[in-house]
Amino acid sequence: MQLRAILDRWNDQSLARQFLLAGGLVAFAAMLLVGAYVTSVIEATVTRNSAASTALYVDSIIAPLLPDMKTNQTLDDVTTRALDETFGQGALGGQVISFKLWRRDGTVLYATDKSMIGQKYGPSDNLRTAFSGQMVARFGPAEDPESNFERSTGLPLLEIYNPILQPWSGEVVAVSEFYEVAGDFQRSLYQAQLRSWGAVAGVTLAFFLILSAIVFRGSRTIDHQRQALTQRVAELSDLLSQNEALHARAQRASRRATALNESYLRRLGADLHDGPAQLVAYAALRVDSRLLTDPATSPTAREEEVTTIKARLDEAMDEIRSICSGLVLPQIETAELPDVLRRAVNAHRQRTGVDVALKMSSRSRPLSPSAKICIYRFVQEALNNGFRHGRGLDQSVRQSFDNGNVVVEVADRGPGFDPQRIRPEGLGLAGLRERIESLGGAFAITSSKDGTTVRMSLNTHEMEQA
Repeated sequence: MQLRAILDRWNDQSLARQFLLAGGLVAFAAMLLVGAYVTSVIEATVTRNSAASTALYVDSIIAPLLPDMKTNQTLDDVTTRALDETFGQGALGGQVISFKLWRRDGTVLYATDKSMIGQKYGPSDNLRTAFSGQMVARFGPAEDPESNFERSTGLPLLEIYNPILQPWSGEVVAVSEFYEVAGDFQRSLYQAQLRSWGAVAGVTLAFFLILSAIVFRGSRTIDHQRQALTQRVAELSDLLSQNEALHARAQRASRRATALNESYLRRLGADLHDGPAQLVAYAALRVDSRLLTDPATSPTAREEEVTTIKARLDEAMDEIRSICSGLVLPQIETAELPDVLRRAVNAHRQRTGVDVALKMSSRSRPLSPSAKICIYRFVQEALNNGFRHGRGLDQSVRQSFDNGNVVVEVADRGPGFDPQRIRPEGLGLAGLRERIESLGGAFAITSSKDGTTVRMSLNTHEMEQA
């Protein structure tokens, strides 16, 4: 669980911060490894070069003093005194603090420490390496068991094992071991190591900073793209939800439109049956009356009967024309919005004789035919309902534009009603609501004892795209 929590916290960090932490640790570890390797190489190279020059110098001084070590396994007194003078008061006295001359079997042929002459020690690894013909150099405290004196000095020492070769055969006949005081060498080595560490740290830091800048820039780009993608996904999710809601509403509107069409047909049949059909039936019955068929009927009575029949037939024709005028739309497909509103208002004035106040916006925008028909039917039905239920008191129509929406309001000063009592299966306001919402618009009713206002709005931008 703890490891899982750590991983979760790690994954919650940004890519730049993850790189900063992980990359910083890796860069620091790489700097340590490279720095250690470079300094070790520098130390080995500098030590070897310095030891080689010192060994060459020492060898040039002591080689003439030594006898033929191939034939002589010991040093005579003359050679010993010459070496004592060389390392005691000669040129090497202040530079070399200890000197030993080794035989292959580990016997000390000569030493500045007289107590070690003639003693035999087990050959060390460095001594065996030197007898194989390779010079050995090491900087640091003396580690050999026989080097108690050198360790007691506490000075920085450069330990050198230098093979002594027979001139004509090149065979290693002895090994000289000496310790050089390396104060200047130590300071030079430390300075070289310090510069190498500085160079490695500087290169590593520069490399890490460049990579960090690239990673931070990429991380910011990724974060911006992620935010944009998240926002886009949210917008698409909202759009999908809206599309699903619109699809559901369109399905409901389609089912409602089918039911409304059937209701319109039933109402049309009822209007024809209760109005013109009754008047025509009445006229048909009067045509077969005895007043017209009896020869004894006076011309005056027959003329009155014919006049009555004609009046009923004229009344039936008037009602048929009224029904047709409500069904047939004027030519509004090519008309502008102000003309559509004027035609709806003028038709209501002619039909009812009630004056209607009309107020329109000075601007005009293109609308689709379906939007114009919807607006015409809205004004027509709202004015009819206001005339029937509100007695047509102070009826008015107002049109405006609000944030890209065309808004139409029909108001009156009637007694008002409860909008919650509108039947969903009704043909009037319920049908208008379905018609408007099927086009993506909004429908609202506000009613009180001071009057009623019916409001609709359609998005003109969506209408233009449609």
